[in-house]
Amino acid sequence: MNKTELIDAIAKKANLSKADSKRALEAYLTATADALKKGDRISLIGFGTFSVQKRAARMGHNPRTGKSIKIAAKKVVKFKPGATLAKKVK
Repeated sequence: MNKTELIDAIAKKANLSKADSKRALEAYLTATADALKKGDRISLIGFGTFSVQKRAARMGHNPRTGKSIKIAAKKVVKFKPGATLAKKVK
């Protein structure tokens, strides 16, 4: 499912116009990105939790040349599904 299909699904299930659904989805995505950027966790009961984790610097290798390279430390977004979502997917 891509973004357009998701907007259509939201519009249908929530009985909203596609324009309203698009604005709601974009507001949610912006609010989520802003919260994660600040280091906050986002918990949606039954759906899951978004959080930011620090990934330590490590050594890797270039598969083409075989040379060792240093991979810098960075922050990554982690998602842990909630129980309700996990049951629905099974």
